Amino acid sequence: MIGAGFEDRYLSEDEVREVLARAFDECDLTGKRVVVIIPDSTRTAPVPLFFRTFHEMLAGKVARLDYLIALGTHPPMAEERINELVGISAAERAGRYADVRVFNHRWDEPSELRRIGSITPEEIEEITGGLMRRPVDVVVNRRIFDYDQIIIVGPTLPHEVVGFSGGNKYFFPGICGADLINFFHWLGAVITNPVINGTKWTPVRKVVDRAASFIRVPKLCFSLVVRHGGVNGLYAGTPEEAWSAAADLSAKVHVIYVDRTYRRVLSMAPKMYDDIWTAGKCMYKLEPVLADGADLIIYAPHIEELSYTHGRHLDRVGYHVRDYFLKRMDMFRDVPGAIMAHSTYVKGIGTFEDGVEKARVNVILATRIPPERCRKVNLGCVDPESIEPEDYMGREDEGILCVPEAGEMLYRLSDGTVPRIDNG
Repeated sequence: MIGAGFEDRYLSEDEVREVLARAFDECDLTGKRVVVIIPDSTRTAPVPLFFRTFHEMLAGKVARLDYLIALGTHPPMAEERINELVGISAAERAGRYADVRVFNHRWDEPSELRRIGSITPEEIEEITGGLMRRPVDVVVNRRIFDYDQIIIVGPTLPHEVVGFSGGNKYFFPGICGADLINFFHWLGAVITNPVINGTKWTPVRKVVDRAASFIRVPKLCFSLVVRHGGVNGLYAGTPEEAWSAAADLSAKVHVIYVDRTYRRVLSMAPKMYDDIWTAGKCMYKLEPVLADGADLIIYAPHIEELSYTHGRHLDRVGYHVRDYFLKRMDMFRDVPGAIMAHSTYVKGIGTFEDGVEKARVNVILATRIPPERCRKVNLGCVDPESIEPEDYMGREDEGILCVPEAGEMLYRLSDGTVPRIDNG
């Protein structure tokens, strides 16, 4: 593995280029067809730097250089937004980069997918410690099999479903089909966000890595550790080894330890989150430091929708604690696991006993979503115009916390405790 990482400084552009050059020297791509898997605009990453540098280093050397956006179930990106993502103008796209194709992943188009194997029930039972036992089909975007080399480029951060994002997660859920997405999102929800988030080795990560073992196309991964727009670390190697090194550094630079819990938190969503499906991270990353009965406000005046992809499902089932679903699974057999998982991640942990649901904390939306819809889906609501973020700043001693640009930095208690419920 090749790479460099620092807790206390960013890599320079020259240092980034050096890692890329060394990796390409060790991986001869001459005459090969190459596809690069990249994150969409809901992740902080210097995609333009890599897009331009890859073209500089590989164009004219490789037979093809294309890109596939790891959307998971996020909506396809329009051409204008793709140009913004990779940092080029429409004129550049039509001129200098005319030979470069950029594809959206389509998880919901069977013709775009290929089944490449299945994880057996016995393996799933072993991986999950007995939590689940069922076969899981491994279905992935068929385009990757038109290439001789896959390159993954993306950041590694604490993550509510898998522990730390990055590595093989760019395949699953980045470019895979619905069954695997639904399976491991629900697996993560059963284990719960406070336990999973920021934990390196999790059952979900093991499922993701096992699924990736079915992909026989050679893989090279550039795992980034990005904070406040700067690159703290860059590691190149197999998806497993590059991710592992990046996760170790991410645990040091993306986790904020505090000595107390908070009774009221204003979690301010950045513009890159355009619905609650993505802005839910403003809850996930703060849940470990919320006091029992606390109010967590997702402040996002720019958001008008729960989910542009899954809104109809969320309108039907609403937002609930895990056991609301887990203890009545027969009622929700037709609800995709990823929907239930997102619902529980946003609502937070809690209990469901004798038909009574009790969430540990109160989640309140300060968005453009109508109050009646918020109430219908079992979330609190406040007019964003009534909130002055300055009123929440500098009041940590009072148990009040304001978090600008929330969603990527994980907050944890210094003593290591996390709120827990048993696995039912």
